[in-house]
Amino acid sequence: MIPELKYDEKGLVPAIIQDAENGEVLMMAYMNETSLKTTVETGFTHFWSRSRQKYWKKGETSGHVQEVREILYDCDADTLLIKVKQHGAGACHTGNRTCFYRKIM
Repeated sequence: MIPELKYDEKGLVPAIIQDAENGEVLMMAYMNETSLKTTVETGFTHFWSRSRQKYWKKGETSGHVQEVREILYDCDADTLLIKVKQHGAGACHTGNRTCFYRKIM
């Protein structure tokens, strides 16, 4: 059962995607009620693309899908943490394993 979440004014909630085995943060994307429901139903991450204004399954073109192991939500019910088994080379569209590969300090 999906709990009552606090979606923003566009009906979105941020979702942090984390490797279930080593804890590495892979990416952050947005979900709405439908993409979260689809994720729960299929066991693979689905998101809402703000730029393309459409749903997408992570890895639908690359094959680098994310198999969901656990979905948690924070104390304010406005952010998701999704622990996954990352298939393929990685989560980032640049070819990197994680989207967080650049460093400020």
